[in-house]
Amino acid sequence: MLDQQHKRRIDDLFEAMKAANESFLGYPFAKGSSYESLWRFMAVSGNNFGDPFGPQSYRVNSRILECEVIEFFARLFRAAPSETWGYVTSGGTEGNTYGLYLGRELFPNGVGYFSRDTHSSVSKAVRLLRLEHVVVQVAGSGEIDYDDLARQASRFRHRPAIVVANTGTTMKEGKDDVSKVRQVLNGAGLEEIYIHSDAALCGPYAPFQNPRTPFDFLDGVDSIMLSGHKFFGAPVPCGVVLARKEHVQRVLRTSNSADATLSGSRSAYTPIVLWYAIRKLGIEGIKRTFEQCEGLAGYAVDQLRTRGTNAWRNPSSLTVVLPPVDERLGAKWQITTQDVSRVVVTPGTTKKQIDALVEAMTIDR
Repeated sequence: MLDQQHKRRIDDLFEAMKAANESFLGYPFAKGSSYESLWRFMAVSGNNFGDPFGPQSYRVNSRILECEVIEFFARLFRAAPSETWGYVTSGGTEGNTYGLYLGRELFPNGVGYFSRDTHSSVSKAVRLLRLEHVVVQVAGSGEIDYDDLARQASRFRHRPAIVVANTGTTMKEGKDDVSKVRQVLNGAGLEEIYIHSDAALCGPYAPFQNPRTPFDFLDGVDSIMLSGHKFFGAPVPCGVVLARKEHVQRVLRTSNSADATLSGSRSAYTPIVLWYAIRKLGIEGIKRTFEQCEGLAGYAVDQLRTRGTNAWRNPSSLTVVLPPVDERLGAKWQITTQDVSRVVVTPGTTKKQIDALVEAMTIDR
């Protein structure tokens, strides 16, 4: 039993997290999503261990909903559910690691390629997998430099390529055209190519962006991942990874394992959250939510530029790129800063928050 001191600590932490939730703009985490009706599941033990599509006698799980989540995103990413396999992950890092793992298992002597602006999880994954890799230069927008990709690939033209294509880079939401990536690699003399799409933030809305950058299965990717908390506001970090079923089955045949997942034991709660989100929103709701966020991101850029801040964003993106903000402003709004700073207009971001940031940056000038 908790004593009063420990109860106060929990209460204080809740209030602190609640307050911090109202004043962050620099991280891609949707705010204000309502999942209260699912809290009852927290009173039930559950474990979605193993392949969500495989036979199992254990029934304390949510695999029936997890399979529907995978089928939903397979269709969203223009693949036949019968030809796609996937599972709900712990987050984007697991999704990227899985994509690279699958590529390496298919092509053990492959070389990894990813751009300088790629998420740090990819660097971790290639080290874990001991995958020889090349870091490719980027354009100012954050998109991969295709000329440099061709130069780098020509050095290893006799070895397969395992590529991480960004469907929204961390700081600028730059997007790599997977059709062009494959074309460039073919032009450099490579025939064995595996492309994984990191669509952590943009995955749910990338199909609706205009202009639309090729990123999905019909465009030529072999696997793709997205986060569940960045756009859908899942209260627990999670994600989804999908891959061509033929690749997964080929790896299983050589690995002598019935479980294609990386993590084995997995949350039974997060698939319920994602299922609830996609059923509540539907395709039109996702599109409408994206359009609202995109409009607010455009408003933010216009207001900041009018007040003298050199803000910009890639076409149809939710990420507003800023010159590096000072430490005080960054701390107040929890803004990420590298060579640039960023604000991410995820669902739940309000005009009031944007106006307050614009005012603060104007005063700071």
